[in-house]
Amino acid sequence: MPLSVPMASPNRPSDWLVLSALLLVATAIMVTQNQPLVRTLRAHALGWTAQVESTFAWMGRYLRVLERNKELRRENIRLSSQVARTRAVRQRNEELRRLLHLTDSSTASLQPARIVTKDLFQKDNALTLDVGKADGVEEGMPVVHESGIVGTVVLATEHYAQVMPFLNTDFRVPGTVLPPRAEGIVRWDGERLDRLRLDHIVQTEPVQPGQEVVTSGHSDTFPPGRRIGTVDSVAAPPGRNELRVFLRPAVQLYEISHAVVLLRTPRAAPQARKSAPAP
Repeated sequence: MPLSVPMASPNRPSDWLVLSALLLVATAIMVTQNQPLVRTLRAHALGWTAQVESTFAWMGRYLRVLERNKELRRENIRLSSQVARTRAVRQRNEELRRLLHLTDSSTASLQPARIVTKDLFQKDNALTLDVGKADGVEEGMPVVHESGIVGTVVLATEHYAQVMPFLNTDFRVPGTVLPPRAEGIVRWDGERLDRLRLDHIVQTEPVQPGQEVVTSGHSDTFPPGRRIGTVDSVAAPPGRNELRVFLRPAVQLYEISHAVVLLRTPRAAPQARKSAPAP
């Protein structure tokens, strides 16, 4: 009967240790004896690591650029807001300087006021001033600006006053066209905020665009000579003996923040004629 020689099991730990030792020895011999191969491997490894480092460096620069861009955007917003505030303050100071000149040059008693609210979205528009009866303001007093008329005080409390501006369908003021001195009634038709109407001007009057319209001496509220607006267009409708005259207001209500109340009691005078309904 033949004898069988037992085979060594390849899964024993000692076999793996021997194999690992042989591989290490072989690698050491290859590294020490084959310098060109080592240099080639090092060159490839250097190229791979350089490419990886370059990629990460590019990503870092990109992230830094994004962060810098955000900082610059925030700084731009801050500077833009500062410029806007500076421009608003400069305009407000210029407006106050002109109003101060108005108070210095006028013989009437004046009360400067700040416009605290503006309701300019409907036909019965209104303004609110931060002055009232404690400041000598009463109902019926005119409100003006350096550029022209603003409106009339219709309600006064102790410290506030409500003003009916010229952009109100109930507002009327007698006006005179210069230089022909044609007289009519200025009103707002409730349509465009940049346009007023001048009614009761007969077609024989030489009214032309560009002429100035001021308050006449027939107003029981405003003193004569206060600017109302400038003639924008003139038309002669067929079948009518009156011109259709439109004005550009002298005061832009959306832009002003201050006004002046003329502390004068309205004189008793016949009420100004109201214009006929627009055709």
